[in-house]
Amino acid sequence: PPGAARPPAASSKWVRLNVGGTYFVSTRQTLCREPKSFLCRLCCQDGPELGSDKDETGAYLIDRDPTYFGPILNYLRHGKLIINKELAEEGVLEEAEFYNIASLVRLVKERIRDNENRTSQGPVKHVYRVLQCQEEELTQMVSTMSDGWKFEQLISIGSSYNYGNEDQAEFLCVVSRELNNSTNGIVKEPSEKAKV
Repeated sequence: PPGAARPPAASSKWVRLNVGGTYFVSTRQTLCREPKSFLCRLCCQDGPELGSDKDETGAYLIDRDPTYFGPILNYLRHGKLIINKELAEEGVLEEAEFYNIASLVRLVKERIRDNENRTSQGPVKHVYRVLQCQEEELTQMVSTMSDGWKFEQLISIGSSYNYGNEDQAEFLCVVSRELNNSTNGIVKEPSEKAKV
């Protein structure tokens, strides 16, 4: 009712944030998951440690990019780092550092490091082998391929000789295998089983 005293904002369970013109609503409990964070110091303590302006709706004004705030808030909600593919991890890292969320900073740095390691290994290379076999050996050879070898192509090279009264067809069988690179750049040799 008009004229009735409103409870102080600090006692409200919900907090409204205006991050770069985009509104976010969260609970004080979520925002206080990291006690030393900017968000906790802004709105979760009895007498807020940080002074901040509020807009006409009473939302705390934060002059940051709202695009990268979503992953920050979701991390505080459930403790998992989820970044959409269109977002740069470096942008999330920048915001995590600004909001002083140390555990998230570590997670994002680990993810960036893992991605750099993956891309520094270069493109996947393949080794190809061509095996000559007779028609009767073909099924057994293909079914016993192992150690990462995959069937690629079968090429008939006709019948080259007679065995008894029958012509025996011969084939070239092309197989491939990914060539694994170690992190040191040293190429690993195929196992003895693969060489045979």
